Amino acid sequence: MKLPNYSEAKKRIKEDVIRTCFDPTDLIENIVVNKYYYIKTFGCQMNEHDSENISALVEKLGFIKTDDLKKADLVIINTCSIRENAHNKTFGFLGEIKYVKETINPNMIVALGGCMSQEEGVVKTIQDKYKWLNIVFGTHNIYDLPYLIEKSLKDPTQQIEVLTKQEKIVENIPVKRDSKYQAYVNIIYGCDKFCTYCIVPFTRGKELSRKEEDILEEIRNLKKEGYKEVTLLGQNVNAYGKDINSSLAKLLKEVDKIGIERVKFMTSHPWDFTDELVEVLGSSKNIMPFLHLPVQSGSNEVLRKMGRRYTKEAYLELVNKIKAKVPGIALTTDIIVGFPTETEEDFNETLDLVDKVEFSGAYTFIYSPRENTVAATFENTVSNKEAKRRLYLLNDKINYYSLKDNKKYQDKVVKALILSESKNKNIYQGYTEHNKVINVESKENIIGQIVDVKVTEVKTWSLNGIKI
Repeated sequence: MKLPNYSEAKKRIKEDVIRTCFDPTDLIENIVVNKYYYIKTFGCQMNEHDSENISALVEKLGFIKTDDLKKADLVIINTCSIRENAHNKTFGFLGEIKYVKETINPNMIVALGGCMSQEEGVVKTIQDKYKWLNIVFGTHNIYDLPYLIEKSLKDPTQQIEVLTKQEKIVENIPVKRDSKYQAYVNIIYGCDKFCTYCIVPFTRGKELSRKEEDILEEIRNLKKEGYKEVTLLGQNVNAYGKDINSSLAKLLKEVDKIGIERVKFMTSHPWDFTDELVEVLGSSKNIMPFLHLPVQSGSNEVLRKMGRRYTKEAYLELVNKIKAKVPGIALTTDIIVGFPTETEEDFNETLDLVDKVEFSGAYTFIYSPRENTVAATFENTVSNKEAKRRLYLLNDKINYYSLKDNKKYQDKVVKALILSESKNKNIYQGYTEHNKVINVESKENIIGQIVDVKVTEVKTWSLNGIKI
């Protein structure tokens, strides 16, 4: 049994990183026949990509994917811990699973992974109240899941195997990608920023970059397989390379040479956004004119208490540099309202920043205290009612600028990568170069293609158009 430990997870000690490759010969393939697995993913793109790895690993064991929970012999929950709402969804889903296990399939194996598994309090709750749950594994040892499942098939006793820190970077873990055209590529793991409200540095560990040659080889293979778009992933993606004498700017220049049609990266921290990276955004042929750049607040006092390491003025200066190099770029962000001690004046500073930047979109949230974070010790002076009011006002402004941004595409021709067919006949859905959702009318099947589309209608959060 291995349990998470916050004291150890907080340490940032310089040490040699073990780099190895997944060895499929260690895996006993097809140990089950006619058995089904169900996977539920909460949270960010990193979790979605982790679930692609998990799916491939369990299919090596012989499990077949199902979307019917009642049919499943193995259920895997890949959890998120960024906010309390994510916790509540997971525990609610565990209630559903328990009912199915008790009434339909008592031999069902249930495995809990993801960021919640790295929390001391969550694991203690699992031990005390969810003894029927078979496996708890963490974000640092996904590659161990097949062996834990193999053991559970013989002995259903609860196993908890959570590594407090990432002991090694394992390349070539099998992956079953959800799309044939759009792919996630991890380039850096973890985060060292320790923003006062955020639990990610504890659940995802310290920043560790993959080797440049391993990343480039993965992207070359994706191009050979016909992928049109890659998203480079990291909790703090533009910190890439600090630990291996490289940088995100340098990596992007090499990715550009591969010639994959569309490239984007997320999520960026303004503190690590260098002038060199801004230059690369302006000169690249394939980086999409889209950037997600979380600001969290427009108040310098709140930013200081959040530990964000920049000011409102510095953020606006960075935005202006980016807009100068990439005219028309679509900028999106994350914003928290109701942070402890946030005043009305602080909130108005946030609204002012939104007016100045005119974001194309934003993920907006009410502050949620997280276990073991500094901000959880702050006195919360903002009532839930007031936080909801601020969120409503903020969303109203974000919606205004999103629609304003979309209106500039009316009757224009845009390029869109088509990913799926709509429920409506001859309507397909995809994303523009600026990462806008677009519904495209076409008499021919255009899934997997990058096509020219004339925009015929704009909405707050999407576009409609006709293939030309």
